[in-house]
Amino acid sequence: MKREERLDLIKQIISENQIATQEELQSVLESKGVKITQASLSRDIRELHIIKKREEGKSFYVFLTELNSPSQSLLQQYFSNFVLKVSFASVNVVVHTHLGEADLLANAFDDEKRPEILGTLAGADTLLLICKDEQAARDLALEIEDAL
Repeated sequence: MKREERLDLIKQIISENQIATQEELQSVLESKGVKITQASLSRDIRELHIIKKREEGKSFYVFLTELNSPSQSLLQQYFSNFVLKVSFASVNVVVHTHLGEADLLANAFDDEKRPEILGTLAGADTLLLICKDEQAARDLALEIEDAL
């Protein structure tokens, strides 16, 4: 199966089912004849902007765009859905997220290739952004805060 066909199948599965884990999604794909590694599936999930929605004690995959206004940029959507708190010190911006979402936010920053960000380091619920100077860190923290 070609990559685009696989992405379309993943979209269909997520749209029609409440899939809770990557393993469950991988199992459904395999039942449809699609063999995929966990690493490839993770990349596909990121590319399709699939996130976990928590509702009534359950969590399942949805498309990020379903949760937000189409007028928001992807990064603004990530800010409003993932970020709990942001602060900065010197050239560093520290972003606290829901558990398991710091790496998604780091990937979004990495994909944007912003020149003011020298690097990202993500844990389970904390993201460290290292900026080129103090003003860049201050501006970035304010940008994130404004989206909350």
